[in-house]
Amino acid sequence: MEDMRKVFSGLVLCVIVLAYQTSAQETKGKNLIKKVCTMVPNRDLCVNVLSSDPEQSPNADLKDLAIISLRVAANNASGILEDTKMLIDDDNLDPDVQQGLADCKETISDAESQLEDSIAALLVDSNSDAQIWLKAALAAIDTCDASIPGDDDILSVKSVVFRKLCNIAIAINGLLNKPSLPFKV
Repeated sequence: MEDMRKVFSGLVLCVIVLAYQTSAQETKGKNLIKKVCTMVPNRDLCVNVLSSDPEQSPNADLKDLAIISLRVAANNASGILEDTKMLIDDDNLDPDVQQGLADCKETISDAESQLEDSIAALLVDSNSDAQIWLKAALAAIDTCDASIPGDDDILSVKSVVFRKLCNIAIAINGLLNKPSLPFKV
C-alpha cells in the first residue's frame, strides 16, 4: 500500500509539473507579434514587418522578431543607398545637393553595416551591443538627412520609414534586455 501511495504521489507531481509547463509555454509567432506591436507607436507597420518572414514569423520568439525587424531595416537602408547612388549621377542637381548625396551615400552604407552588426550581436546574445549599433544606424540617417539641403527629397521621405523600422527594432531589443516583461514570453 505504501508503494502504491508513492507511485500515486509521483504521478500527481508529474501531472502538476506538466500542467505548469504547458501553461508557461512561450508565446510565439502571431500572438507574440501582436503583443510586441501593441508596445510600438507604428502598430500596423510593426505587424507587417514582423509577419514578413514566412519561415521565421509563424514560430518566432522575441529574438527572432528582433532579427526580422533588423533585416527589414537593413533592406530598407540598401534601397536608400541604391536611390542615393542613382541620384548622385544626375547632372541637373545643384553641386551642394550632389555633395550631400555623396556624404549621405557614405553614412547610409555605415547604417547598413551597423544593422548587420546588430544582427550579429543578437546572434551571440549581446543585446546591449545590438542596441548600440541600432542607435548608431539612426544617427547615420540623421547625418544623411542633414547633409542634403531641403526636406522634400526622396531620401528624406524614405528616411522617415527607415527611422520607424529602426525604432521597431530598438523597441524589441529593449524587450530582450528587460528582466521581466508585461506579458509572458
